[in-house]
Amino acid sequence: MFKLFKNFNKKDLLIIILCIIFVVIQVWLDLKLPDYMSSITRLVQTEGSSMNEIILQGVYMLLCAFGSLLSAICVGYMSSLLSASFSKILRKKIFNKVEDFGTEEIKKFSTSSLITRTTNDVTQIEMLISMGLQLLIKAPIMAVWAISKILNKSIEWSALTGVGVIVLLATIITLMLIVLPRFEIVQKLIDKVNGVTRENLMGIRVVRAFNAEKFEEERFDKVNCKLTNTQLFNQKCFAILNPMMNIVMHFLTLGIYFIGAILIEKSLMSDKITLFSDMVVFSSYGMQVIMSFLMLAMIFMMWPRAQVSAKRINEVLDSSISIIDGNYSDAGLEKGTVEFKNVSFKYPDADEYLLKNISFKVNRGETIAFIGSTGSGKSTLINLVPRFYDVTDGEILVDGINVKEYNGEVLHNKIGYVPQKAVMFTGTVFYNVAYGEAAEKDISLDKVKKAIEVAQGTDFVEKMENTYEAHIARGGTNVSGGQKQRLAIARAIAKDPEIYIFDDSFSALDYKTDSSLRRELKKYTKDATSMIVAQRIGTIINADKIVVLDKGECVGIGTHKELLKSCEVYKEIALSQLSKEELENA
Repeated sequence: MFKLFKNFNKKDLLIIILCIIFVVIQVWLDLKLPDYMSSITRLVQTEGSSMNEIILQGVYMLLCAFGSLLSAICVGYMSSLLSASFSKILRKKIFNKVEDFGTEEIKKFSTSSLITRTTNDVTQIEMLISMGLQLLIKAPIMAVWAISKILNKSIEWSALTGVGVIVLLATIITLMLIVLPRFEIVQKLIDKVNGVTRENLMGIRVVRAFNAEKFEEERFDKVNCKLTNTQLFNQKCFAILNPMMNIVMHFLTLGIYFIGAILIEKSLMSDKITLFSDMVVFSSYGMQVIMSFLMLAMIFMMWPRAQVSAKRINEVLDSSISIIDGNYSDAGLEKGTVEFKNVSFKYPDADEYLLKNISFKVNRGETIAFIGSTGSGKSTLINLVPRFYDVTDGEILVDGINVKEYNGEVLHNKIGYVPQKAVMFTGTVFYNVAYGEAAEKDISLDKVKKAIEVAQGTDFVEKMENTYEAHIARGGTNVSGGQKQRLAIARAIAKDPEIYIFDDSFSALDYKTDSSLRRELKKYTKDATSMIVAQRIGTIINADKIVVLDKGECVGIGTHKELLKSCEVYKEIALSQLSKEELENA
């Protein structure tokens, strides 16, 4: 928890100091009220007291109450301001950290957990800061101040108050020991609820197609019930606190008046007024002490959950990044070249290599394609170039420089990446093609139109309402799979990179569109390097080089015709899609 508080800046520290000052003023004013109450009590019982004297003490009480109210308002405003700004900074830090995560780190935490940590966990910290500044500072100051005022009144009353405080502390500590471990369970269960909900929403079509609504309901209910039962247990534990507080307060009040009655009865007539006045004052101070511990109890109710949330946030912020940017930012000796030198790769904690000893080189203006059976490592291989993963052995050179030496921004500026599953963002067609703040400023509408034209998307875009300013829903739910792929391809084209990476990016296109797109793409990208992962032979048949993968190993490199003669794996794949005559005439 305290580790997070290191993110407070000088302005925040100034606000905290001001909060403390206003809290001290508020406590002082609150504790002055019993003094004026005592004076009024004495004046009422003393012969010869004038009404003006009593009214004056009453005015002082009103002024103290009004001053306490103003101080409370100031503390409330500043604590809200501080908590809101701190949570903003915290969310930004988490977001920036997650942006630096590689695929390995994201899989480690899971998407739903990262969302929970950015939202729910940060909210818990925000609530603690907001309430903590108002209560955590006020409670001990009030408790210590009130206790110091009552110690010299009566040893009996002081001892009684001490017993009440001990009972309350014992109750609070016991509850904390019971509840604290379960708050961590609650946060993990929230992650699971978010995860199940997210899966259900993303796969809603599959759920309905397989009539699995009942199954999904049961799966959700199982997690939801666990979360509900755990939260119920915590709430039941804390439900003990308020009745215990009330019992202690009532017994303390009764005890004070009982002891006061005995003391008054045994005292001289001259001391009875003073004792009665002290009893009234002590009763108020005793209530202030109990209220202080009540405020502390409220904080203790929030602290365990906030502590768990802080731990989860720190887990993200303290995570080591597996992929660290280099410092190289020059143009490089070559342009548009990609070379694999004895590259092997396995996932962290995996026993077997997914890719084994892969070597090839592709030069500027060439097209290299990758084909193989499902699970052969095609997509993994191509994802090593932009460093979504780092190689386990060997090295990858882009423009003659190891990708690990590049500054991440410089490396990614060289690459136009089209993922296997096209990703669309909430915005317009123009926004999605000219993606990124810098791109939106640099790329003109004409360039976007040209990119969409090359990607064979002009027909459907110009039929949309508002054309290039047409709205794209979150995830591209208002366009088809083929349209999303074409827009994703247009996004890469508009970037004008040195190297194009197409990770099975033509799979959702019909053969006619696929053929037209590849033809136009070849013309437009003739000076760039293209790396294509494909399942269709027709998509890669004209590639300058084709790399055939089988169980993570390179079993053939060459042109289409060369591989038909020399590579049995390629020949089998080709014959499974095209006839012998079609292959010979290709």
